[in-house]
Amino acid sequence: MDEHEIKTFLTLAEELHFRRTAERLGLSQGRTSQIIRKLERRIGTALFERTSRRVSLTPIGRRLREGIEPAYRQIQREIARASAAGRGISGTLRLGFFGPATAEILSRVIDDFHDRHPDCEAHLTLETQIDDHLAPLRNDSVDLLATLLPVAEPDLTVGPVLLRETYVLAVSSRHPFARRATVVLDDLAQETMLSVDGAPAYWLDQHIPPRTSTGAPIHRGPSVTTFQAALALVAAGKVMVPLTCQATRYYARPDIAYIPIADAPEAAYGLVWKTTRENARIRTFAALAAGTVDLTVFPA
Repeated sequence: MDEHEIKTFLTLAEELHFRRTAERLGLSQGRTSQIIRKLERRIGTALFERTSRRVSLTPIGRRLREGIEPAYRQIQREIARASAAGRGISGTLRLGFFGPATAEILSRVIDDFHDRHPDCEAHLTLETQIDDHLAPLRNDSVDLLATLLPVAEPDLTVGPVLLRETYVLAVSSRHPFARRATVVLDDLAQETMLSVDGAPAYWLDQHIPPRTSTGAPIHRGPSVTTFQAALALVAAGKVMVPLTCQATRYYARPDIAYIPIADAPEAAYGLVWKTTRENARIRTFAALAAGTVDLTVFPA
């Protein structure tokens, strides 16, 4: 059996469906059937039972799968390990994140990364806070950070976008806005918005704008350094704050209402790293994230 036959046989043994097997392998269904028939002729017996409704392994097919699959997977792992070592993809990659939705996405990419580069250990290290969310990169606590954009810093490189979201306005459940289906940016001029200590001015202006779309000033009140402190002030009715809509999934509270902001632009989360520390691990992880992440917009 050559590698092509082994891969076709094992994929069909897993899928038990010729069309899905062909799609996974990038072959036509006819070519997939041809490979299996040729293999069965060589072995001298049927490996699959085929009916109009189902495909199943014969006893000999099951025995063949049990015999060759572990060895084939081990060969694949060793080839991947050698290839990764040849490209320098080994060691440790520490990942930081801003917001639980980005942690969810990074976890999926990490699984794929480990399959491809088993000699490199990538893991989530910490969740950054809202005041200086770029600090973990600058103090070398993490190698890569998935954070809320924009990031316009001369010492940092911005990589692929991982997630796009709409905005909601977090308000006390006792506020009249809590009974509305939506708000618009002009409504923010009527209330006091939260501020954030230590955040870059351009970043704060993007997410808590200083003026409405018609030019009316938006008042910023108390400042916080952590997300939980922000939620506490909102719940107490002291301030409001625009948030990306993952807050509705991960921070649902009876004392806070999240109202969609109908005319706000989308927010984007992306990968960022320190330019002087860029290496093969970072480039490979970023490229993999760019190729595998589904840029789903989480609706409000």
